Amino acid sequence: MSKGIYVATIEPNSGKSVVVLGLMRMLLGKTAKVGYFRPIIEDTKAGEMDNHINTVISYFELDINYKKTFAYTRSQVLDLYNKGKSGDVIDEIIKKYKYLEDHFDFVLVEGTDFSHENSSLELDINLLISKNLGLPAIIVSQGDGKSLSEIVDNVQLAHDTFKGEVEVLSLMTNKINPNDVSTLKSLLKARINSGTDITVIPKIKSLASPTIKEISKKLDGTILFGEDMINNQAENFSVGAMQLRNYLTHLKENSLVITPGDRADIILGALQANISKNYPKISGIILTGGLIPEEPILKLIEGLSSVVPIISVKAGTFYVTNTIGKIRSRIYAENTEKIETSIATFEKHVATEKLAEDLVTFESGIFTPRMFQYNLLQRALKDKKHIVLPEGYDERILRAAARLIDARVVDLTLIGEEDKIRERLIRYDIPLNIEDVNIVFPQNSPHFKDYVNTFYELRKHKNVNLDMARDAMSDVSYFATMMIYKGHADGMVSGAIHTTAHTLRPALQFIKTKPGVNIVSSVFFMCLEDRVSIFGDCAINPNPNAEQLAEIAISSAKTAKDFGVEPKVAMLSYSSGASGKGEDVERVRKATEIAKAKAPDLKIEGPIQYDAAVDMRIGKSKLPDSEVAGQASVLIFPDLNTGNNTYKAVQRETGALAIGPMLQGLNKPVNDLSRGCTADDIYSTVIITAIQAQDF
Repeated sequence: MSKGIYVATIEPNSGKSVVVLGLMRMLLGKTAKVGYFRPIIEDTKAGEMDNHINTVISYFELDINYKKTFAYTRSQVLDLYNKGKSGDVIDEIIKKYKYLEDHFDFVLVEGTDFSHENSSLELDINLLISKNLGLPAIIVSQGDGKSLSEIVDNVQLAHDTFKGEVEVLSLMTNKINPNDVSTLKSLLKARINSGTDITVIPKIKSLASPTIKEISKKLDGTILFGEDMINNQAENFSVGAMQLRNYLTHLKENSLVITPGDRADIILGALQANISKNYPKISGIILTGGLIPEEPILKLIEGLSSVVPIISVKAGTFYVTNTIGKIRSRIYAENTEKIETSIATFEKHVATEKLAEDLVTFESGIFTPRMFQYNLLQRALKDKKHIVLPEGYDERILRAAARLIDARVVDLTLIGEEDKIRERLIRYDIPLNIEDVNIVFPQNSPHFKDYVNTFYELRKHKNVNLDMARDAMSDVSYFATMMIYKGHADGMVSGAIHTTAHTLRPALQFIKTKPGVNIVSSVFFMCLEDRVSIFGDCAINPNPNAEQLAEIAISSAKTAKDFGVEPKVAMLSYSSGASGKGEDVERVRKATEIAKAKAPDLKIEGPIQYDAAVDMRIGKSKLPDSEVAGQASVLIFPDLNTGNNTYKAVQRETGALAIGPMLQGLNKPVNDLSRGCTADDIYSTVIITAIQAQDF
């Protein structure tokens, strides 16, 4: 049974980083502890980290010592080879890898970059390492600037070269013209019929485009303005040498403006074009010739609310333009946009479930937050749902929407006026393409009149007239809830700026509860270091009685099972077992009895204290015959005061990720956010809502 995978290439600029980042995300969703190892790294300056290692460790927050992640630098290996000590190289690499294998459930090993001469030696070394570590390989190649026949020949050569030495698990060909993806895949399958998995990944322009940071570093530039946007990508570039009125017509989306530093007209015109609705956005401005704009111009720029990076370089315009055209973009730790694009590209084009099945052939009893989040994402992707977000002007909502659309996990409707939403996207610099979401303003919707009439019919027995119905449907929460009722959306997430009552009132009025359910309740998914626990009810019901507590327990157990957590329910109180007396503990005892009667197959214990519920040693000492004590996965709190404070205490003191609250009991999924929520909270809640919607 393999505990690792070797990612190799046979050429430079293969796009191997896309595969490594995608694999790491996939593996962290499948196993508890994933290590990362680069046997040989590039030579770095004193105090600098290898870029690949820094990117992976930083982004995925791996708990691993940097010095354990590599064995040698390139120059050290060449020196040992020249001294006839090649065996020592392999011995040390094996030793380093085995350390990681002993400390991690799985190890992702990344081969060398082929960024220097003597590629034949590099190929031999990668083969030797993979063979001696006993690891299967994923081979990555690239097709940029090659004909289809050349690509097929190169992939077959790579396959045949590795196949004789190691097991080739997958062949991944990167940077392919999108129009050629299907054709190339067919040609490769016809040529290589060994059963090896074949993946073809199209060229993604944003990944090939250098950032302003990379350009500035290459040109030894000085940042004058816009350092906070230094990771902007220069998808195009052009020289501003003509008059402004002519140059503006040459601007393209995310273009880099190159102009001498004394051309104030081009500089100011480009900055104005960047904020104009009538021209494309620019990524930055390079000022050539070592010239700096005069003081009044600098003062004018300084007073602007938002300025793209403006870089001053000493070189002339011709040299600068040629140099920028030759820059090979890299993925680095600070550029999270490229990292997320890489991961999304991998997940879209690679059969991750099959690959994971081939890779992870062992089981782990640990269930980490990353595993839970990965599984949520995969479940949501299997049956894409449409979620409506009524608070379309909120910055956090828009940032979450951008991530959700980029991940292609849901379809979204934002409630609001399109112009105002566009303005906020520009103001907050949020990379959300307005064309990728549905934007609705209630009074302008073609469904508005129908929604008003429907609400009137549903609520006229409560003395609601048409004017009142019209007012209600003008409210974003009522309108969004009606979208769900009418089948125009599958679920709703709100509460970033509205109260819980404002979010839930329309749902209770006409979405209503499921048959047999008498109370709407909530749970939080508490993602601890090595497990996921369900906490309920921490958001809705202040003082539930015994019958309501029993119903909350049964609903929470079903939620746990639906989300892949085996339900073992602890009915929490200040006493464990039969020892305690008092009104509160008796209420919990009665709730436990009711739940057992209604769901006889449910593993449930109560009353029980929190420590006895989650700590095996304490649980067995207090309740030795219990199936739940010490291993509870669903924790039901006796009241809102206890539950809300406990979940927040656990979240803050342990660093646990709290996803929720997720509401239970409604006929269609409507979920409420905390007004202190983050964009990450919204992202996770929308995914949970989409999964809930799959059951309706």
